[in-house]
Amino acid sequence: MKIENFNDIMKRCFGSRLINVSAETEKMDYKKIDNIEIDGIDTKDYPDFVDAFICAAHYDGKSMTDEQLEEINNDGDFKYNAVIESMQ
Repeated sequence: MKIENFNDIMKRCFGSRLINVSAETEKMDYKKIDNIEIDGIDTKDYPDFVDAFICAAHYDGKSMTDEQLEEINNDGDFKYNAVIESMQ
């Protein structure tokens, strides 16, 4: 039997025990993020706000998971803009 790709190899090795996991992860569409809540703002830390972080938000109308929040908090530009916007 000729094996065409990685998925065929995995099916052959693991059969029914194999859990299908997509090779591609869905990219975050920042336009779908709203209802952002910020915590840790210390105005003495202006203009950096290094302790501020996004503690909650909605993505496409649903509460974001901890993993999603971690992803947007790791995006320094997005987080900083959200902090500044929350103070206006």
